[in-house]
Amino acid sequence: MPLLLAGFLAIGPVCGALAEGLLGAKTATAPAAEATPSASNLATAPAPDSPAAQVRPFYADGADLASADRNRFVDPAKTVLEKNEILKKSGQGDCLDQNMALDEVPYDRAMLEKTFKSLESINGDQARVVVAFIEGTEPHRLEWKLKKVDGAWKITDLLSVTGEWALSQYQCE
Repeated sequence: MPLLLAGFLAIGPVCGALAEGLLGAKTATAPAAEATPSASNLATAPAPDSPAAQVRPFYADGADLASADRNRFVDPAKTVLEKNEILKKSGQGDCLDQNMALDEVPYDRAMLEKTFKSLESINGDQARVVVAFIEGTEPHRLEWKLKKVDGAWKITDLLSVTGEWALSQYQCE
């Protein structure tokens, strides 16, 4: 167990330091095995079987979480999305913002294409994809957590570093 914890602690600061670089802060140099930039903008497609490939449709296509294919998700994210669907079908409204992948700001395709950056970090069967973009004059940064399930990357959570919220913390009941 101490070895596992040490491995997690070793990658955590590296991922955080590199993620800060997505918004213009000075970046730390990291070994390629721990964190490799997956794309500099939306025009560059990630490898089809990569964690970034699971995240990219939310930015390249403007897809929202509520209508996204549930096969992309596993718990805890999948349960929150399913509870939101039940709530919506009951006529009681929607508990999630449609633009969660965009940090709850309006979708501006031109600005997103111009400012979008992503960074992918894989550690065994766990992965993180940090995305950053600017809307208006405000920088936004989100972190997607994924895990490998039956050989495919699945989204487990979405966190807004900028807005300080997490999908897994929503109570859609």
